[in-house]
Amino acid sequence: MGDAWDEETVLTVRKYALQNALEYDGAGQIGSTLGRLLAERQDLRSRAKELSFVVKDEVAKANSMIHSEGAESVRSLIENIDPEAVQRTKQTKREGLKPLDNISTGVVLRFAPNPNGPLSIGHARGVVINHEYASMHDGKMVLRFDDTDTIVKPPMKDAYEWIIEDYEWLTGSKPDIVVRASERMPVYIRYAEEMIRKSAGYVCECSAEEFRALRVSKKACPHRGRSVEENIEAWGKMLDGRFSPGDAVVRVLTDMSLPNPALRDWPAWRIQHEAHPMVGNSYLAWPLLDFQSAIEDHEQGVTHIIRGKDLMDSTRKQKLLYDHLGWKYPETLYWGRVSIHGSGSFSTSEIRRGIESKMYSGWDDPRVPTLRSMRRRGFDPVALRSFWVDMGVTQKDVAVAMESIEASNAASIDSTSRRISLVSDPMSIAIQGELPREIVLPFHPDDEKAGTREISLASGTAIIEKEDLKNSFRLKGLANVESVGGIFEIGSVERDDDRPIIHWLSPDSSVTCELVMAIGDELNIMSCLVEDADLESGEVVQLERKGFARVEKWSPNSRKLLWLHR
Repeated sequence: MGDAWDEETVLTVRKYALQNALEYDGAGQIGSTLGRLLAERQDLRSRAKELSFVVKDEVAKANSMIHSEGAESVRSLIENIDPEAVQRTKQTKREGLKPLDNISTGVVLRFAPNPNGPLSIGHARGVVINHEYASMHDGKMVLRFDDTDTIVKPPMKDAYEWIIEDYEWLTGSKPDIVVRASERMPVYIRYAEEMIRKSAGYVCECSAEEFRALRVSKKACPHRGRSVEENIEAWGKMLDGRFSPGDAVVRVLTDMSLPNPALRDWPAWRIQHEAHPMVGNSYLAWPLLDFQSAIEDHEQGVTHIIRGKDLMDSTRKQKLLYDHLGWKYPETLYWGRVSIHGSGSFSTSEIRRGIESKMYSGWDDPRVPTLRSMRRRGFDPVALRSFWVDMGVTQKDVAVAMESIEASNAASIDSTSRRISLVSDPMSIAIQGELPREIVLPFHPDDEKAGTREISLASGTAIIEKEDLKNSFRLKGLANVESVGGIFEIGSVERDDDRPIIHWLSPDSSVTCELVMAIGDELNIMSCLVEDADLESGEVVQLERKGFARVEKWSPNSRKLLWLHR
């Protein structure tokens, strides 16, 4: 470790590994440690993958030290590196999420995606945090499809079922309530009419440009003084198609002198004549999100809303609507933006265009950051849940390296992943000396229950990676090997020096397979040699010295591994 990294970096890694072990009583996490490190040392982000191995080693040592030497010894080591780190540990220590306030009447939370595609890794935070809070407080979780926009983000018919599948995979449970906003249109129409009849809303026929000028100058719309009857008549024209898109909107009546221009007579309904994939042309006027969401939160008894701090204006708008209708607004928590470096900057619409142009094979293509893709590649949903819970709810904007999520996942699956060897650029070497006819190696170094695999050495030949060819090396699990006059001879069975350890295959115990690796926007498909082990489709294995992969197909006629991460 010291040879590859400067002393300052080594000590910073160690500090956070010890801090994490101290906080979690010897159960420190790789992902959390790496995240804290990269938050302090942003200059190391580009080397996060390399760092994950260092972090893994330091976390293991720190956790072991807690159990063997006690918390005071670890606290003393942290003080020697950075005295303030001990104090920060005391201040930030927590287990899980901070409990919600005002829960005396019960807890109902909601996750409300637009079904214009399956869920992405960014959606995972909303799913996990809301579900976790509902579970913590023995409450209910509402999965609501906000699908009333057929223009900017038109819904996809298949996405409804995909999102339910993503939700159940990530949380391990079903939502308590599933709501499709498009099926609830009669409810929204009823409340819109109630609002108009209470003179709390009106139909505005100004153009967007005309109303923008009025809003900026704090002047009332000329239609604002209409009678209830006139507004009801205009509302009927919106509903039955006598108005065209852009001719009119329904506005919530507020104070045009409010300091925040966004709150001045904000729009609640618009006209859109595009067919909806679930209800066709049944409706010609549709609620905007702030109105539809506010009504549905009340209807479902939502008690707590967790949303991005960029949506504070939505809260302010909806509170004005609730005041008109005599309702109590839910408790609201805000969080900052999370950017995940290394996951790509894809939007759902960009992925959709890529699929339509055949750039991507589908929504589970290994190159796209959807939960369907992560599930296909072999991510553990438990690791993803732990990652987001550990981050918690904070208004601070957070930058996360994808490598942090991968490191958290690696820590979760390491203990259950069987080890096998794969060689992508093979070459054969003949070995002389006293070789056994076969050796028996464990599938997992720490789990006897994982079983063993038998490697034949009858041919006296080993298959190695071309780049590993040196004059001396150690064949992992076998013995030292040294070139004498160009001939490789078997040496000590015991590891007695620091020569490199390499993985290898036997030609008698190996088969061909396809390895699929997503690197950026490229998909590399390589023909490789791999151990002829009895693997199962869907199983995640650890390829010696290479990282993790999921077994996508495994039969005598077709073997395919999908790369996961280091």
